[in-house]
Amino acid sequence: MTPTTAMEAAPSAPHPSPTTPGLDDRITRALVGAAVGDALGGPVEGWTPEQIAERHGGRVTGIVGPWYGEDWRTARPIAPYHKGDGHVTDDTLMTHALIRVYAKVRDHLDAYAVADHLVPDLLSPRWIPELEAEALPLQRIFLAEKWIVARLHYGHIDPREAGAGNIVNCGAAMYMAPAGLVNAGDPRAAYAEALEVAAPHQSSYGREAAGVFAAAVAAACRPGATPEAVVDAALALAKDGTRSAIEAVCEVAAHHEDFEAALAPLRAAVEPFDTVGPDYRAPSLGARRPSRLHAIEELPVALGMLLVGGGDYRRTVLGSVNYGRDCDSIATMSGAIVGALGGEVPADWAATVAEASRLDLHTPARTLTEVAREVFARDLERRRAHEETFTALAGTR
Repeated sequence: MTPTTAMEAAPSAPHPSPTTPGLDDRITRALVGAAVGDALGGPVEGWTPEQIAERHGGRVTGIVGPWYGEDWRTARPIAPYHKGDGHVTDDTLMTHALIRVYAKVRDHLDAYAVADHLVPDLLSPRWIPELEAEALPLQRIFLAEKWIVARLHYGHIDPREAGAGNIVNCGAAMYMAPAGLVNAGDPRAAYAEALEVAAPHQSSYGREAAGVFAAAVAAACRPGATPEAVVDAALALAKDGTRSAIEAVCEVAAHHEDFEAALAPLRAAVEPFDTVGPDYRAPSLGARRPSRLHAIEELPVALGMLLVGGGDYRRTVLGSVNYGRDCDSIATMSGAIVGALGGEVPADWAATVAEASRLDLHTPARTLTEVAREVFARDLERRRAHEETFTALAGTR
């Protein structure tokens, strides 16, 4: 895969056709698709494809129960979370939290919006599906996400610098789809906004992945976009190890149409860039440290599975789930991208996840669509004001 200059200009399609989803549908499919991917991947997170097949008697083809069955409350390393049965994980909780920030600000976000709005949201009681109780989101999210609250709420660190020092992982990338959707069709703007929003949370290739993921979601919203075009748009913006990892994985993925055959080759392609190592639950001493040579595993694999799936939601997400390792985040990312492309999320999966998680998956999408339209209108006003000012300065038309 190589970046193409053609992707810098959006394809001409002024109005969606009956077979081409418009903005509302793409945002809905992206966010619901991300949540469903998250719920499918949650119960098999951390395991290998071989362990997943042995546990489930073959590949996962839909929503499954907890890895340890009825012992999920006490069995390690999963306890005390009810992963499975359609429950979303922290990926979706953080995504919905970021949407609530957009709903308050109703404009582009920056690092200070994270401090002013996301941190208080993480300290406000919400229904947590995996805990089957109302609790502070802070009590569910991983240590790398708790970092945001520790640094901003308690440490009063400059939000633009707070991500430095955190472990480098996919934590910021996993919930950055809203930044891509607010900038639908403009990957470069999505990339820049996501880097700013991720600044209080991540540094190095973790922050870079957040920007590239948002760009991929924005690119997928372009009418006529294809999986290959999305990858090209990501490569046009990605830097350092992130770019190299995406290129390596997607070159391999381009030769596969069946995710079963792609599982091992995709892992082999990303392994030189992944610092965690072969045992996901026992990371190496060099794991998750800043580097210009490395990348998170999740985003390159998600883009690889997008190519393998050919834009089909089921194939893309099930490939991501059966990959194992951090597959809830991989499926969250691939689900968002393929949904933004127009991939149809199975209605029965979406209904089961919404019911089991006790979450409304569609209202956040409607809210973000309203915000995206408002932000676009503001952008037009700002652009016109700039044009008038520049014209006055330069004396040109």
